[in-house]
Amino acid sequence: MFQSFTQSARPDQGPPRLANLRRAMAEAGLAGWLVPRADAHQGEYVAACDDRLAWLTGFTGSAGFCAVLPDVAGVFTDGRYRVQVRAQVAIPHFTPVDWPDTRLGPWLREHLPEGGTVGFDPWLYTPEQIDALTEALSGTAIHLKPHTNLIDSIWPDRPAPPQGAITPWPDTLAGTSHAEKRAALAETLRAAGQTAAVLTLTDSIAWLFNIRGRDIPRNPVAQGFAILRDDGRATLFTDPAKLDAAARAHLGPEITLSPPEAFETALAALPGPVRLDRAHVPLRVVQVLDGAGVPHVWGADPCILPKARKTPAEIAATRSAHLRDGAAMCEFLAWFDAQSPGTLTEIDVVRQLEQARAATGQLLDISFDTIAGSGPNGALPHYRVTEASNRRLLDGDLLVLDSGGQYLDGTTDITRTLPIGTPGAAERAAFTRVLQGMIAISRLRFPRGLAGRDLDAIARAPLWLADQDYAHGTGHGVGVYLCVHEGPQRLSRLSEVPLEPGMILSNEPGYYREGAFGIRIENLIVVTALNPLPDGDGATQLGFETLTYTPLDTRLIDRDMLSIPERDWLNTYHRACRDKIGPLLSPQARLWLEKVTQTS
Repeated sequence: MFQSFTQSARPDQGPPRLANLRRAMAEAGLAGWLVPRADAHQGEYVAACDDRLAWLTGFTGSAGFCAVLPDVAGVFTDGRYRVQVRAQVAIPHFTPVDWPDTRLGPWLREHLPEGGTVGFDPWLYTPEQIDALTEALSGTAIHLKPHTNLIDSIWPDRPAPPQGAITPWPDTLAGTSHAEKRAALAETLRAAGQTAAVLTLTDSIAWLFNIRGRDIPRNPVAQGFAILRDDGRATLFTDPAKLDAAARAHLGPEITLSPPEAFETALAALPGPVRLDRAHVPLRVVQVLDGAGVPHVWGADPCILPKARKTPAEIAATRSAHLRDGAAMCEFLAWFDAQSPGTLTEIDVVRQLEQARAATGQLLDISFDTIAGSGPNGALPHYRVTEASNRRLLDGDLLVLDSGGQYLDGTTDITRTLPIGTPGAAERAAFTRVLQGMIAISRLRFPRGLAGRDLDAIARAPLWLADQDYAHGTGHGVGVYLCVHEGPQRLSRLSEVPLEPGMILSNEPGYYREGAFGIRIENLIVVTALNPLPDGDGATQLGFETLTYTPLDTRLIDRDMLSIPERDWLNTYHRACRDKIGPLLSPQARLWLEKVTQTS
């Protein structure tokens, strides 16, 4: 089984580790130390050796940071984790801070009124982050200082760096060879007058070279760095032991392999100007180039947008993965509906769902730890069940079930909210509003040039009418057998990246009532170009094709709240579930699917 249920960090471990860190700060002459949840590659998920925030504080969420001062240690988390962090850290040794309501700069100003030096590891922060914090501290006596990592110096049993194997990803699924990708990006560099680009994002490197790795749980990437030159040649800095003969042959003679410890030396020897992504490259890379007198220019990682614009081959592969995954979901749901309230726990649900995906014979990993939150646990958007938190599913509960699989041909991510026994009227009303928001995005036509920030409110409008909302974005980008959270595309009020055909996103509005229940519905969608309408102005608009096919639980829908177009969409979607998924199911699951997708 991929998922475990052990509690990896405990609040009682935090205070002595915090005391050790403060001693190390004092020895280094520092008044503060910053601990992000980040590694040198700035990915959302980190290897065990890089999970310094969890090791120090006990907080295991996928986003956040800690600022440690002599008398206070603030753990900053956004709206997804504000309940979770209070349960996982030792209060008052650690103080939860609501971010971004409270930002780090003003917080440091408040807690270091006399000033002081705050240290940070330059491998774990980007120039953009440090420049923003420096500006926020201007006019104060607080100074930022790059420093070797203090957490590593007090972590006696820190795990070793991961050594997962690197394997080729088929060109037939990618739709483009890595030689073609490198040639296209090299032309971009030449046109900009740049000699090379430094790549530090692991999914960019995986995409560019058509490789996949096993260094980060749930994400098929390999830790490493790369330098792409303006003639299409490249150097990949990773442990050569990760590549067998087949992987080396796949890379070919135009890609040089070097160990990670050779990266800084190679940077210092580059001719300039070198392209750096200010939002993603570690500050340490800038320090090395500046120290060697190598000129650099700011520019987006050249892989990010091409990676986001999926090829026809990638979209076709993703469709296949979603049909397979949808069939596994239906097999699970048919089983789930046959169980009586009170007979299952959250862990039982996770295990059974993983078994259903594994039964396809093609599951390579889950795409993230399954979220199976019942009752009040469902109100935690990123809840992860452990043996300590495991809850029995009781009559009247709602279950938020957010899960996904990693297959060679695609990455899936789906959320369904399921009633246990008879749902209440408030739960049904909130579910229907969330459904209306999800349908609104699914049916949307919109002009080219709009970004996620322009569309996010459309999903929230039904909830806003009831004075309800959710504290996360409406959707994130998704890779193809890559990271389940992929940028730069998002459905979020923070996203300014225009949506383009081929971009895959999640469509997942929700609602969470702390201490009571949670609701989320999620399908994956892909941006498509739409034909002009007969009575329109003739402009080509964009829309979304739904990739996920698994029925929605109609027991939670208040049909009187739905408009006729919303009912039509629901009926059409359920008919598509029968047509696309039905032939892939066992006889028992097929009968279940026919029953639950009847016209409403």
